[in-house]
Amino acid sequence: MSARVWMVGLSAGEKHFIQGGIALDLRADGRKRLTYRPIYADGSARVKMGATEVIASVKLDLARPNPSQPGKGKVSLFVSCSATAGPMFEGRGSEELSSELSVALQRCLLGGKSGAGAAFDPSCLSIVDGKLCWDAYIDGLVVSADGNLLDALGAAIKAALTNTRVPVANVPAGASLDEDPDVDLSSQETRRIDTSGVPVVVTLTKVGRHYIVDATSEEESQMSSAVSVSINKEGRICGLTKRGGAGLDPSIIINMISVANHVGEPLMSKLDSEIAAAEADKQDI
Repeated sequence: MSARVWMVGLSAGEKHFIQGGIALDLRADGRKRLTYRPIYADGSARVKMGATEVIASVKLDLARPNPSQPGKGKVSLFVSCSATAGPMFEGRGSEELSSELSVALQRCLLGGKSGAGAAFDPSCLSIVDGKLCWDAYIDGLVVSADGNLLDALGAAIKAALTNTRVPVANVPAGASLDEDPDVDLSSQETRRIDTSGVPVVVTLTKVGRHYIVDATSEEESQMSSAVSVSINKEGRICGLTKRGGAGLDPSIIINMISVANHVGEPLMSKLDSEIAAAEADKQDI
């Protein structure tokens, strides 16, 4: 991501208060440096972290697979920002931040061009190798913003993928696959996407000599740099992206990754329990 930092108007005293609190491991809202705000998520992929609120959805379309990956479906990801999310999102500010968030999440969740490191195996979207597949379109929307958008969007996308049901498509025997084939979806049978490997995104924001998780907008305005790490249940690093103009020594980045791994475990457990509880509530209705 670029070096852009979305500024929040703070007085010199407010800046000193934020920086001093972080140095003492006591942030303005009472949290310690490595503590998240309360997280709320549901199966429809609405996630709240403090005053930050985002929504994610997944849409499936029938398509032809990429010739270089005939046994896999295609996955794309895009983020948009509501103009009402904050004054910084008015006009072109929304377009620029949407593009930056989209690229960062693609790096964290979709892996390389070969599909290595992807959050889930796109082969589950294949219908007929080389002929027919599902294309998955993942859309994120920033409803309100008070910092830490990447982590919140990553959590919402995980919830959306968990809630997605892929229709079982049957191609009639003898149907020509050279043109658009007739696909039978009448069984209404569906299957889940295996989301066991979908990571959470943990962003460590450096303010002064210390770094914090789940930074608010005011805290982000005082940052020198931030590193976002996507980590799955096995502790595997799936992606990494950095923003902010200040450079970081490689040893600091390695330490930040280690801290992100430690913080990511309880975050993953909390998010999984929120999603499971929301799905259980839906089944009771």
